[in-house]
Amino acid sequence: MSAPAPRPILGTPDEFPPRPPMGRGRFVVYAVMAVVVAVVAGGWGYVILSARGNPEVRADVITFDISRPDSAEITFMVHKPDDRAATCRLRAVDVHHVEVGTREITIPSGDGDVTLTEQVRINAQATSVDVQGCSLV
Repeated sequence: MSAPAPRPILGTPDEFPPRPPMGRGRFVVYAVMAVVVAVVAGGWGYVILSARGNPEVRADVITFDISRPDSAEITFMVHKPDDRAATCRLRAVDVHHVEVGTREITIPSGDGDVTLTEQVRINAQATSVDVQGCSLV
């Protein structure tokens, strides 16, 4: 004796009613949804672009030295317009990514690409030093 053939849980295509043709009302709903999605995507793109900060100035870390218990040293290069001054915030963090020291420095106008070596005073042993951000003055 053989078992009956298993039936699909959701049914077969023949058991579903036919889809009604797409009318004007459904087209309008889809068009409105498309406009809303486009506006939201455009707004989100604007937020992302404006949150990038100041794209005219950036800093690249070259090296850092965390061997001393009271200070950390960082060497970094700042890329900025020649005729503008900039400020950069240096940050030292420990093994748990807790900030253990900061310093803000000003780079005067003049050269566009400047390499600097700076000291950051720390209150606990640092494991990393980075340039948290730079902005034009």
